[in-house]
Amino acid sequence: GLPDVDLSLEGRHVFVDEKGGAPHFEVEVIDPTEDYVALMASLFDFDALRSLLRRPDMSLVFDGMHGVAGPYARAIFGALGVADEALLNCIPSEDFGGGHPDPNLTYAAALAKLMGLTGQPAGGEPPVLGAAADGDADRNMIVGRRFFVTPSDSLAVIAAHAHALPWLARQGGLRALARSMPTSGAVDRVAEELGLPLFETPTGWKYFGNLMDSHLLGGADLSPLLCGEESFGTGSSHIREKDGLWAVLCWASILAHHNVDTPEGQLVGVEEVVTQHWRRFGRNFYTRYDYENVDAAAAEEIVERLRAMGSSFRGAGYGPSEPQLLQDGFALATIDEFSYRDPVDSSTTSQQGVRLLFADGSRIVLRLSGTGSVGATVRIYIERYQPPGDEYALLANATDALRPLVDLALHLSQVRELTGREAPTVIT
Repeated sequence: GLPDVDLSLEGRHVFVDEKGGAPHFEVEVIDPTEDYVALMASLFDFDALRSLLRRPDMSLVFDGMHGVAGPYARAIFGALGVADEALLNCIPSEDFGGGHPDPNLTYAAALAKLMGLTGQPAGGEPPVLGAAADGDADRNMIVGRRFFVTPSDSLAVIAAHAHALPWLARQGGLRALARSMPTSGAVDRVAEELGLPLFETPTGWKYFGNLMDSHLLGGADLSPLLCGEESFGTGSSHIREKDGLWAVLCWASILAHHNVDTPEGQLVGVEEVVTQHWRRFGRNFYTRYDYENVDAAAAEEIVERLRAMGSSFRGAGYGPSEPQLLQDGFALATIDEFSYRDPVDSSTTSQQGVRLLFADGSRIVLRLSGTGSVGATVRIYIERYQPPGDEYALLANATDALRPLVDLALHLSQVRELTGREAPTVIT
């Protein structure tokens, strides 16, 4: 057999036959963080980031969730001057330290507490910028001091600040934006103002990859392209995958951009950046209800109920030009099942979720995930759009703003009655 190779040490190992002849093969153990750090240094202005992070009124904390992001985070943030104590759970663990490496407020509860989202943390004011990445480092969560940034808003804010990201500026700016269908329409409003094409795709990163390859197949060159999903995935055409640490560096760059000439003690933080965005583009209040391990037959019955509702809706003559008035003043303009014709390879993907679209830009979307014999997850996405201009409405509590639409979604889907569940398993 072959001798063991110590994968913890860099080096080259040459294997030859027993007679000492020509090498059969070589194994080289490398440090993969070097290439990634070099790539990030080519995309972002590390000097500007160091200047931001040196400010006495600036602080950052990153939670690696004991996943693979840890060594990359230590290499990047170490190069930017971030202290080791600000890099939490950055030693990879086979069992993720006994936790669940999902970057959301449920599983990154320690970070949420540290950022002041669940009460005042011990030790004074929370950090200015907090972030987490999942087990394989492709998804991310962004939080500010006592402020949670939804993944949909994160995508839209990054898109609106493309001019502040050096590699995009060097390439003449963005050429296209894309989001998965369940993701909120926040980025759509940025695309409209910037005059960029916006692609609404099924859930799955492969659809974004096709858009990135458009020019290779004789289509339009859509890169640089920025894309994202509501499930905490954000990325661009710098690589063909979601990239959690890249998204964190985007946010650090946005803060650096806003604070070039800001006096000490008056630093513009995450909440201020997002609030400015809402005042310009409006706000898409957004939540997702997940009902996990639902009986597959009950899950299908929910979908069939909405399909039948759509047939009755259209049969009664309702539509965008004559919406149906429902409770709390919501005017239902469309009920359909999302399908997608790929503009690059012309393939069609159908039955990707039932959509209830309202005249004011609000939406209810219901789709199933994991519909095997054991059980399914019923996901209900609820989105309410608030145009700019009404400061009180823009800054309303999200739960309060969404409550009437949540009640309507639960009533129309009959999810409680058909599943026997009084509450969702997870609310995002």
